[in-house]
Amino acid sequence: MTARILILNGHPDPVRKGLCHALADAYAAGAAEAGHEVRRIDIAALQFDFVRSQAEFEHGDAPSDIVTAQQAIKWAGHMVVIFPLWLGDMPALLKSFFEQTLRPGFAYTYRPSGFPEMLLKGRSARVVVTMGMPAFIYRWYFRAHGLKSLKRNILRFVGLSPVRDTVLGSVGTRSKPEIARWFDDMKALGRRAA
Repeated sequence: MTARILILNGHPDPVRKGLCHALADAYAAGAAEAGHEVRRIDIAALQFDFVRSQAEFEHGDAPSDIVTAQQAIKWAGHMVVIFPLWLGDMPALLKSFFEQTLRPGFAYTYRPSGFPEMLLKGRSARVVVTMGMPAFIYRWYFRAHGLKSLKRNILRFVGLSPVRDTVLGSVGTRSKPEIARWFDDMKALGRRAA
């Protein structure tokens, strides 16, 4: 069965094409090999500012790059979010992207009861996080709080489910064969649209 996959490369560097970029390439290659439809957004290439008020968040006009991203999110049945861990969380540019795109009226609506109506149901997601520390330390000692927040408080909040994750640690000390295995794993996930 053909899937519609949106890959979000959340690395904020618009120039350097590092590990996150290569992981996105590998996932896209695997998905294309399996016949899935793939779209990709490199967050660093978009033009948008930070949301600075509740009024802007709830009623402001989204920038044109964000409107295009919203159309891609609506199109997708599966979303892949790839980013490096910075200070225990996603980079600020990626968080700003989510604040811009997942606005009320697009991603959810308010109900009188206080519980939101999720408007992006029927979509799944995978979050891929790279980091310098060992992955087990991030999960065990730090409790993966940044990853859990993204999965629960952002993606599931607007209806994406299931939301799975891949945590790639100790990136600075990995051998070339180990990194090559990561790329193979990303291709396999892309083929399965998982």
